[in-house]
Amino acid sequence: MELSIRDQIDALEASLMDNHKELDLVVGDSDLFPLKHSFVDGLYIREMGMKKDHFAIGKLQKHEHLWMLLKGHLTVTTISGSEEYFGPCYVKAAPGEKKAVYAHEDSIFVNIYPNPGNKTDLEEIENTWIAKNYLEYEKFKQLKE
Repeated sequence: MELSIRDQIDALEASLMDNHKELDLVVGDSDLFPLKHSFVDGLYIREMGMKKDHFAIGKLQKHEHLWMLLKGHLTVTTISGSEEYFGPCYVKAAPGEKKAVYAHEDSIFVNIYPNPGNKTDLEEIENTWIAKNYLEYEKFKQLKE
């Protein structure tokens, strides 16, 4: 049986996490993937740098939002397929998406999220925007309906 793209991304992420010590896997903010968090009235902006020839798996998004590639060249795979992006550009991200990203060159991309309560607690913001897994996302979707 052929796996869906969603299942393939999940399987890749699980395999990487299972072998993170052997692979010298980076999780979260690091020298290879530096994160910068900015807050302006009504917005939360999360910037991440990626070094050339590195790979990242994003988080499962609950809501539609925009992301921008400020500089660089990325291949991004989601449940909708794979697409190449050259910075600068911006892209509308659909709810329920998790991105697998490959950097063809040093790149900087930014996620832009509405933040009407002007929250600054990153855990609280992530709980609003990010689902821990697809089961949590499906429950969230049902509550919205």
